[in-house]
Amino acid sequence: MGWFLGLGILGLVLLVLSLLFDGVLEGVLDGVGGGPDGFLSLPVIAGFVSALGFMGAIVLGTTGTGAGVATGAGVLAGVVVAWLTLGFSRALMRDGAAPAPRGEDLTGSSGSVVTAIPGGHGYGEVLLHLRGQPVKYAAKASRPVPRGAEVWVESVLSPSSVTVRPVER
Repeated sequence: MGWFLGLGILGLVLLVLSLLFDGVLEGVLDGVGGGPDGFLSLPVIAGFVSALGFMGAIVLGTTGTGAGVATGAGVLAGVVVAWLTLGFSRALMRDGAAPAPRGEDLTGSSGSVVTAIPGGHGYGEVLLHLRGQPVKYAAKASRPVPRGAEVWVESVLSPSSVTVRPVER
């Protein structure tokens, strides 16, 4: 039973190392299993070894059968845990995050003036909220806009500047 518990603990140590050294240890297995989300990634191996060890110890300790039956049960549990770990890690890897915001997403959004806009050819600064995140942009306006005024974005001039107009209520 000591060997099975040792394997279970070794699997947990491998899992902790794979989490601490995130990707550093993955280079060891690159040519064998298909990279960080392959079937021989460290989390998958750690899950297999832990399940084999702990299930083998449980079967050996509770049923009184031999080491062969305990090893078979451990291998079966290890394969199931490795398969679940692989599926879970692949699902996390293909997490469909929202696309990166583009300049066109700013047109029509509202914000407030941080640095007064002189109007005409000068620039001021506005604070806009792009997908919930505050972002500061250089801003132009056709007429002067004081600090603290609410503005609407009319157009995007460049990745860091916009044309605005004051909100009239």
